[in-house]
Amino acid sequence: MRVVVTPHIIEGGGPKLVATIRKRRPDIDLEHVDDADALLDAVADADVLVTQRLPDDVLAAADDLEWVQALSAGADFYDYETLSDRSVALTTVSGIHAKPIAQQVLGYLLYFERRFDRAIVQQNRREWERYLAGELGDRTVGIVGVGAIGSKVADYCQAFDAHLIGTKRDPTDAPDCVDELYGPDGLESVLSESEYLVLACPLTDETRRLIDATALARLPDEAVVVNVARGEVVDQTALVDALEADALGGAALDVFEEEPLPEKSPLWDREDVLVTPHMAGSTPHYWERCADVFGRNYDRFRAGEALENRVL
Repeated sequence: MRVVVTPHIIEGGGPKLVATIRKRRPDIDLEHVDDADALLDAVADADVLVTQRLPDDVLAAADDLEWVQALSAGADFYDYETLSDRSVALTTVSGIHAKPIAQQVLGYLLYFERRFDRAIVQQNRREWERYLAGELGDRTVGIVGVGAIGSKVADYCQAFDAHLIGTKRDPTDAPDCVDELYGPDGLESVLSESEYLVLACPLTDETRRLIDATALARLPDEAVVVNVARGEVVDQTALVDALEADALGGAALDVFEEEPLPEKSPLWDREDVLVTPHMAGSTPHYWERCADVFGRNYDRFRAGEALENRVL
């Protein structure tokens, strides 16, 4: 079985990933193509592609393709229809981001709760004025999407004695650290109680613009919205409107409807908004964790067993 690692891997991660796989699994017939111009010829007889994106021409050229291992948690930007029509399996590395993203979320919460936003403003003004900060143990943290990432967020927040509520597609599968868990139809209850609203759900037809003007209006006036899901989960215009109307306490955003975030966006200039450039999942352990998932799935694929994180 021939495996091709494409050049479509961010931050020069291809060589690191390939080196890790080859060290652990020298038995795998693995080719790393680092030249996009050579990729179409290389994939012609590939059984497996390991990549972070799959251009249409590459998919069309891969005549023997049976499985795509995506190096991302989300896969909404892949051509589901074509892959499904050709019976090509699609798997992700969902779950490997849980620790770094949950730590990033915890940082966001402490940033607002301990008033680091105010500290930065005062420092820039060379202003010495003591102020009162809060404790997460007095807060309710609502998590939309208590999956691998949402569960780890809850686990970290539990250490601070926060009250934890959330939604999950299957609420019967609840982690012990969540105090109250609802199905998707319980979103209104979560919104009405959440002083911090953490969005960690996948982007689907049901979650696209899930947090719109109506949803934002249900939040307490001092609530902070944290988005580490996908930008399209939030109606960004409605979010800006709510912030400008002082109907929210703030927002911490790692993802946006348009990326990079345009220079003209009003989100850049707001003192009550923390912007990070879609990097919450970054970690020095990223490629070794991708290699772990690929190695397990390679063995399962060869054995005809169910694949981990299978989307199609």
